[in-house]
Amino acid sequence: MKKIYLILTVIGFIAPTILVLMESIETGNILLYLNPLATIEGMFSNRISTIFMIDLLFAVLVFFIWSYSEAKRLQITRIWVVWILTMLFGIAGGFPLFLYLREDKLSFNKD
Repeated sequence: MKKIYLILTVIGFIAPTILVLMESIETGNILLYLNPLATIEGMFSNRISTIFMIDLLFAVLVFFIWSYSEAKRLQITRIWVVWILTMLFGIAGGFPLFLYLREDKLSFNKD
């Protein structure tokens, strides 16, 4: 499973970043952070996008809580790196990265 998680991590970081780069080039809102108000307005521009954003933000919150607990239980260090990458690039890469680190720790503990 470690290889699958690693592949999913790479895909999860690259796929959304391609779209972010396209948006950055079109609007000048570099990585969607240069103009945070425009980014927030776009994320909550209509009811459908608002539904997706609320769902996504809740999923990220649950992921942070669970990953903190799991990292503490398994003694995974530097969980904050996963959180920063998740906040910068999204949960599509951060979640499989944590699963990779978790699987690596679990397989290390078995040996």
